[in-house]
Amino acid sequence: MTSPLWFLPFLLLSLLEGTVGRPFYPLPSKLDYKDRQPLQTSRPYNIAHRGSNGELPEETAAAYMRAIDEGADFIETDILASKDGKLICFHDVTLDATTDIADQKEFAHRKRTYEVQGFNMTGFFVVDFTLEELKTLRVKQRYKFRDQQYNGKFSIITFEEFIAIALDADRIVGIYPEIKNPIFINQHVKWANGKKFEDKFVETLLKYGYKGAYKSKDWVKQPVFIQSFAPTSLIYISNMTDSPKIFLIDDVTVPTQDTNQSYWEITSDSYLEYIKDYVVGIGPWKDTVVPAENNYLTTPTDLVAKAHAHDLQVHPYTYRNEYMFLHFNFHQDPYAEYDYWIKKIGVDGLFTDFTGSLHQYQEWVAASAMDEKNASSLLHKISLMISSFGG
Repeated sequence: MTSPLWFLPFLLLSLLEGTVGRPFYPLPSKLDYKDRQPLQTSRPYNIAHRGSNGELPEETAAAYMRAIDEGADFIETDILASKDGKLICFHDVTLDATTDIADQKEFAHRKRTYEVQGFNMTGFFVVDFTLEELKTLRVKQRYKFRDQQYNGKFSIITFEEFIAIALDADRIVGIYPEIKNPIFINQHVKWANGKKFEDKFVETLLKYGYKGAYKSKDWVKQPVFIQSFAPTSLIYISNMTDSPKIFLIDDVTVPTQDTNQSYWEITSDSYLEYIKDYVVGIGPWKDTVVPAENNYLTTPTDLVAKAHAHDLQVHPYTYRNEYMFLHFNFHQDPYAEYDYWIKKIGVDGLFTDFTGSLHQYQEWVAASAMDEKNASSLLHKISLMISSFGG
């Protein structure tokens, strides 16, 4: 059951924030949890997409704390860089959609037009603001049909603050950071000694103890998946860390942002055989795994079976509870969608905006399986008793 007091620690932190630019969340780790409950690895991973962002503004400390409280196995985040090279948790390269930047008149002159992945984009870009300036902004809910009451209450957080939230949980919670738009970031942000965005990203993970191959002793203690849509970034960091990596895959119409390869190239057997030397899995958009037509699912592709044949996990994105995101096959029931993807398609993890609903579904399934096992055991005992009487 979710505690009604989940929000209290964050509320206290927000009241204590005070100085602009000071960490919103204390850096790790002042807490000492001995014998913390380990990460579950027996069922598909519950990956909190930008935190529990179906309920709270995305990529905020509150959304991540809420997701942990609701049972997330991993909290997922997108990493970008500020003008002064600080790594932050934020999805878009522009601030327009999810912050109050439009209300901040002192920044009105900062609007720019840059080329992003082959297209001109106009807005207020993260890379044109220092961390101190970014900390003055407040985050808002992306979708108008979601709860708006928390708009303006939370700030942008740093990668380090995000890590602190995971490390300070009272059970082991993994992190799932994305190297976001690395080509764009490396074009606009420069670090000393010729270092790149990817270097600073891995340095941060290593600084806080994230290392080790999938399910190694180090990984089990501090689980992490590193994700990116850019295969060259994943290959580049493979020389710096053996932490498991996930290659994200976009819509069939979108080429890779760095190598300009088509969807069909990067999902071919030959490419999966190649990329498995660098990654442990793929993260495809779910409608490429099971295409939809007129909002009804069609025949599943062989992508999951093909990936599994190459010993690659499959973590599709993104599962959302609202009716406009649910295909008609599921009759507005997100639990039916989870059931389909886990039992029929056989995925190994799911990116969800509603961590609590996925956790509740998996708990129900586990309880049901236990009830069936107990019932079967009881029937077997009764049968043995009857047989002994008959003898």
